[in-house]
Amino acid sequence: MLMRTDPFRELDRLTQQVFGTNGTLARPSVMPMDAWRDGDVFHVEFDLPGVNPDSIDLDVERNVVTVKAERPARASDAELIAAERPRGVFSRQLILGDNLDTEHISASYDAGVLTLQIPVAEQAKPRKISVTSKGEDRQAINA
Repeated sequence: MLMRTDPFRELDRLTQQVFGTNGTLARPSVMPMDAWRDGDVFHVEFDLPGVNPDSIDLDVERNVVTVKAERPARASDAELIAAERPRGVFSRQLILGDNLDTEHISASYDAGVLTLQIPVAEQAKPRKISVTSKGEDRQAINA
């Protein structure tokens, strides 16, 4: 087996052990998200591959939704060759507008994607207002 010599390989491995990717002082982890409105429902999808659904915690306080999840550290003491997938606790907050109904949020987790469906509040939906008039009292305006 032929290996190239990389003088920074050991430094890179030590940096990963100290500053992230295997536990202790991990760098801030991202939770990629897509959000869109489709009719009267606001959709949000978070990428959480490899996360146990039981570790997902979803909290709503007023108009703030907090999503927390955990991808556990590896149990093995084997030497890591590459460790690019962040592990540990992930957290993200969404500040929702008053036009969304936080009382009726639904959530599902499938194939590594956490999906939230948040309905638009009734008071925020467009509505028609009928205009009434009393035709007998009208007078023509002449110019």
